[in-house]
Amino acid sequence: MRLISLGCIITIAAVLISCNSQKKAYYYYLENVTDTSGKTVVKPTEPVIQKNDLLSIQVYSAATDPKVDALYNLSNANNTNINNPALTGFLVDQNGNIEYPRVGVIYAEGSTKQQLADAIRKRLTDSNELTNPSVIVRFLNFRITVLGEVGHAGTISIPYEKVNIFEAIGLAGDIPFSGKKNSVRIIREVNGNREIGTIDLTAKNVFESPYFYLQQNDIVMVDPTKARVRANEESIVTQRITFALTFITTAALLYNLFK
Repeated sequence: MRLISLGCIITIAAVLISCNSQKKAYYYYLENVTDTSGKTVVKPTEPVIQKNDLLSIQVYSAATDPKVDALYNLSNANNTNINNPALTGFLVDQNGNIEYPRVGVIYAEGSTKQQLADAIRKRLTDSNELTNPSVIVRFLNFRITVLGEVGHAGTISIPYEKVNIFEAIGLAGDIPFSGKKNSVRIIREVNGNREIGTIDLTAKNVFESPYFYLQQNDIVMVDPTKARVRANEESIVTQRITFALTFITTAALLYNLFK
C-alpha cells in the first residue's frame, strides 16, 4: 500500500507542475493594430524570375498577317506539358536562360517580367523582324509552400501573381492556437542564394515587412508555440508515469496476493 500511496503522490505532483501559471501562449493577427486607414502605404514587391520558373510569353505586332506573329508564339517543344496544356511555356534552365523561337537564348534569371519583355522586344526591334512588337510575360507556376503548425501543410499553386502572407496562411487552413503567429519564418531564394526572414503577424508594422508579399517558390514555416512543445513533453511524461503507476500497482497486487 505504501507503494500505491507513493505513486499517487507522484501523480498529483506532476499534475500540479503542469498547471503552473504560464506566460501568454496565444497571439492574435494584427494584435497591436487599431486603425491604419490612410496611414500605411503597402508597396508590393515585383517578383523576379528564378531557375525552374515556367513562363508564358506572347508576342504581338503591327503585322497584318497573323501568321507572322504566330512564328514567335511557338512554345518550346521540350517544355510542353502534355497532361496539362495550361503549363505549356518556357522553362528557365539551370543557367537562368530561356530559348525563344527565332530570337535565341535570353538570360532571364533575376529579371522582372517587364524587364524580360523589354529584352525580347529589343531583340525583335533590332533585327527588324517585327514592326512595333508588344511582349507579354506571365508566370505559369507561381507557387508557395506552407509547412508546420497550419491547418493543412503543403504546396499551393497561385492562379495570380501576387499573394501576401495572410492570404497564404488562409489557403493553408489558418494557424491554430498551437502555432506561433509572432515569428513566422520565410525561406526565399534571391539571386541563387537562400535567405531566411521572420515576420510578426501580430505587429502593426507587418505591412512594411519585405516578406509581407510572398514571391514564387517561397517556403513559409510556422513553428509550434512553447505551450504546444511543453504539452507534447508533458504528454510523454504522463505516459511514462501512467506506465510506472500501472507497474507499481500490479506489483503491489501481486505482492499482497502471494505474501
